[in-house]
Amino acid sequence: MSVDHYENFPVASWLCPPGLRPPIQAIYWFARTADDLADEGDLPADERLAALAEYRAALQRAFDGDCSGRWAPVFAPLQRMIIAHRLPRQPLEDLLSAFEQDTRNPLYPDRAALLDYCARSANPIGRLLLHLYGVDTPAALAESDAVCTALQLINFWQDLRIDLPRSRHYVPLADARRHGLTPAGLEAEAAAQQASPATRALVRELCAWARQSMLAGAPLVHRLPGRAGWELRLVVQGGLRILDKIAGQNHDSLRRRPTVGAADAPRLLWRALTMTPADAPARRPA
Repeated sequence: MSVDHYENFPVASWLCPPGLRPPIQAIYWFARTADDLADEGDLPADERLAALAEYRAALQRAFDGDCSGRWAPVFAPLQRMIIAHRLPRQPLEDLLSAFEQDTRNPLYPDRAALLDYCARSANPIGRLLLHLYGVDTPAALAESDAVCTALQLINFWQDLRIDLPRSRHYVPLADARRHGLTPAGLEAEAAAQQASPATRALVRELCAWARQSMLAGAPLVHRLPGRAGWELRLVVQGGLRILDKIAGQNHDSLRRRPTVGAADAPRLLWRALTMTPADAPARRPA
């Protein structure tokens, strides 16, 4: 399956355990469809919110045993996985809350506000995956949140040249102001595709924040069983590699969007293989 559309979905490769592919696909299509409703096309915000409200009602019906309606191709497989894997409702509800927030395109006054958004837009995916993997210790949940938040933050700093021209501001205002920057000024720099020294210093700080979060969550790779743990190693190293590339272009992600490609595979594999083991994980019965 492909995850080239829903950017917050940190899974989907040949390493994914075959038995978990159906529930992961069902969760992915649920998230992708909601993301489309919130973010695609030119509909006014009110209409997008109305569509998301209908979608939320369809989720409620799916948990009640009814998957009919406009989004039956999404909710029919999701309902089967809800039954088969006892999927929790709250992470799915949290995702919808984040998508609803996206339609309002808010400014984030500080890092706490942005972390609150990440807690609903990214962290639920990790928690759903941990549920499928049979891992639910407090340490694993905290590390999963740290990894998912880091992935979301890295995506923000990677996509500044895309988001700013659309007036999507994920840079916390407090951080921008500390560097003498404003949302309008950042938009102007993005239009010119050239970051000022102040903006590069800002991005350097924001990338350090994302790296700290990723490293805090990295021990999770040793808590996940088998192929799931190896997949997460590559996810973690892929995120860190993006941060390396942002640093390699002098933290100017307004000029070029850094990506990870086939040429990075040997480096990622080596880094994944050499990640330091953590303490033996505690795991509940599957």
